[in-house]
Formats: sequence, structure tokens, C-alpha cells
Amino acid sequence: MKLERNLLFAFLLLAAALPLVVGDQYLLHLGIMVLFYAVLATSLNLVVGYVGEFSLGHTAFLGIGAYTAAICSLKFGMPMWATLPLAALVSALFGLAIGAITLRLQGPYFVIVTLAFAEVLRLIANNWIDLTNGPMGLAGVLQPRLLADGSNLFGKQFYFYVALGLAACALYLAYRFVYSNAGRAAVTVRENRYVAQSVGIRPFSYAMRAFVLGAMLAGLAGGFYAHYISFVGPEVFTFSFMITMIIVVLVGGKGTLVGPLIGALLVTLLEEYLREAKELRLSIFGLIVVAIVLFLPRGLMGFLTARRERRGEISAAPAAPADVAVAREGA
Repeated sequence: MKLERNLLFAFLLLAAALPLVVGDQYLLHLGIMVLFYAVLATSLNLVVGYVGEFSLGHTAFLGIGAYTAAICSLKFGMPMWATLPLAALVSALFGLAIGAITLRLQGPYFVIVTLAFAEVLRLIANNWIDLTNGPMGLAGVLQPRLLADGSNLFGKQFYFYVALGLAACALYLAYRFVYSNAGRAAVTVRENRYVAQSVGIRPFSYAMRAFVLGAMLAGLAGGFYAHYISFVGPEVFTFSFMITMIIVVLVGGKGTLVGPLIGALLVTLLEEYLREAKELRLSIFGLIVVAIVLFLPRGLMGFLTARRERRGEISAAPAAPADVAVAREGA
């Protein structure tokens, strides 16, 4: 608990200093995408890492948040500071409705139904022309007024700090949930649903809390994405975002708070490095996921935590009787 908290503080402090020492717009853009994927991965990690259910439809909440922010901005002229909370709220409500159906299922049934919800929403976004503009999407999402007279560098710095604030909010809410009684109950459900029920824990209730919180954070990230990119189309519901979220969680380490940050940093940089590979990029990512699952099933953070615990056990282990005798004779 203390280690995770210190690492989270260190990450946020280092990130806050980045725009002060870096004046390159491209590097700031990469930093913004790292923070964006960190929020997304944190939201997915609440379901995958702490509830133990593998959702393939988490992009539904990303898309709902993005479209909510875009529609409110373009149709009603609402500013970003109003559309972001609204995007989070609408996604949470959808999470409550979808979770009421999907969380009663387990295993492959849960996976298939969540994926189906995301696909249904993609089809709606693609065909509801009056609301979503169909395949053409919603372009020209309003930017904050203070960016009107600012330089491009100032715009990147502004969005970087907005993304940092959202990441800090997401990590704080995740931290409070994970180390609360509800979070511990959700982990108990993940480890053994029947044991949890035997001690009075209702699996559906605690899984629903994690699911709704994850949906809310994904919607918050979607609202930010709409304003930052200034365009929202049906592709926000596609599987490419889902693949990236899964890879980030698996690489960093599911069931940890720091894991999504590590995964977001590594995967974002790797995506940029492999951009020239084009079609081979997904194949390379697939091989990386296979390697992680085979050799680091708990991810990088899980591996480091296990090593730290092992060292602590070795240093705390009492000396063998023969070693104590030799030490006395030497004295």
C-alpha cells in the first residue's frame, strides 16, 4: 500500500515537471497520450484486475463519453469543463445499466455480452445520422477559449495538464476504492466467489461498484479525447482501442495501481516506435502479449512486487541452527 502510494506520487510529480523542461510539441503529445491511456487502463483494471472479469466491451464507455462531450459541445455549446463531468456521468449510468445485465454472467458469457454491447453502440453511432452524423463523425468539437490566442505549444501544455489532472483524479478514486472495504470485498470475489458468498459478501453488489467506477473513468477519458482530437467517429467503439487497453493492463500488471502507468508509458512509446511497421504492428503487439502471459503473467509491476516480497522473506528468515552454532564458535 505504502509503496504504491509513493510510486503514484512520484509519477505525478515527474509528469507535472515535464512541460516545464520539454518544449517539443511532439513529446508533449506523447505525454498526453500516455496519461490518456493510463486513465483508460486504470478504468479497465478495476474490472479485470480487481473483480476478475475480462471485459472486451470497455470501449463502449469510452465511446459514450466521447460522443456525449462532442454532442454537448456542438449541439448546445457547452464548454469542456462542463462536458467532461457530464461524459463521466452518462458513462456511469450506462455502466449501471450494462453491468446489471452482464455481471450476472461469468466467464466467456460475460466476455461475449460485453463485446456485443460495444458492437451495438458502434452500429448505432454509424447509423443514427441525425445525432452522430454517421460515419462522417462529429468534427470541430469546441476548444477552450483561452487557447484561441495561444500558441500551439501553449495548447499542448494546457491539454497535458488537463490530462494530468484527469489521471490524478482517476488514480485517487481507484486508490480509495481498492483500499476500501468494497475493494477488498471485490478482490475476495475475484479469488473465490463461493468463499466470498460464505462470509456474507454479495459478489454482484461489489462487482457492480467496480464496474460503474470503471465506466465513469472511461467516459471521462472519452470526453477528454473528444476535445483534444476535436473529432469523434464510430471508430472509438472499435476493437483497436480495446486491444491497446488490454495490452497496457497486461504489460504493466493487472491488479496493481502502478501497473497501468508503466504499461501506458511502454505501450505508447512502442506504438510510436513501431509506427513505420504499419500492418506488422498488431502482430508484434500480439507476440508481446503472448510473451507477457507466458513469462510474466502478473505483468512488470507484479513481477517486481513478487521479487521484493521474496527478498523480504529471505532477509526475514531465521538462521539455521548449524549456522548459528558456527557463528558462536567463530565468536
